[in-house]
Amino acid sequence: MSAPLGRRVAAEAIGTGLLVTVVVGSGIQAVDLSHDVGVQLLANSLATVFGLGVLIALLGPVSGAHFNPAVTLAAWFTGRRAPGSLTLRDVAAYATAQTAGAIGGAVLADAMFGEPLVRFSTHDRWAGHLWLGEVVATAGLILLVFGLSRIGRAALAPAAVASYIGAAYWFTSSTSFANPAVTIGRALTDTFAGIAPASVAPFVAAQLLGTMVGLGAVAAIHGSETAPAPASSEIGVPRGEPEPASS
Repeated sequence: MSAPLGRRVAAEAIGTGLLVTVVVGSGIQAVDLSHDVGVQLLANSLATVFGLGVLIALLGPVSGAHFNPAVTLAAWFTGRRAPGSLTLRDVAAYATAQTAGAIGGAVLADAMFGEPLVRFSTHDRWAGHLWLGEVVATAGLILLVFGLSRIGRAALAPAAVASYIGAAYWFTSSTSFANPAVTIGRALTDTFAGIAPASVAPFVAAQLLGTMVGLGAVAAIHGSETAPAPASSEIGVPRGEPEPASS
């Protein structure tokens, strides 16, 4: 990757922060504008789709626009033997930046709407069917991101990933957090998009399990060989399309 690690880390922190700002802020706005929970979720999901697509297109060429420790871990795992791919040092830096950005994004959204800057959520999300929803949501995300790279269609990621997340809001029981950093950030806001701190650990565990399931699905469909360096290092918008992987 041509961008220095410092710039990539900054892109991941800012991108994840703005993503959480979109998710939390649109949730607050939706509740203020409507008492219908369906309308609230629709507004929240649409704002997330548009915001995420823009952020991936803007920051993908710098850092890969992971905005998600699960995606970063999967990128390291699939490209760990390829020259120029992510290192464990990169993974640690990315995950730290993503988590810090997510916390900052929640605080920023609360500040914009006059909410307490930090107030732990009371929205309990502790149930087995919700954890299953997170496994499914995260596995699908990993399959999509790395499947696009394997078939040489990674340039479609801004639209495809945003569309998938928007759909997963509705077809998963958990409304598709699918992101450990975002889950932690959303625990700090007692608003529509929040999650109680006690619910965070099982959600993150489910997301990590979903990452493994998604990588298994990628291997089953596209083969288990290591992906080319561009596919593993720049998930969002790679500078060059990789050759399709053979099965």
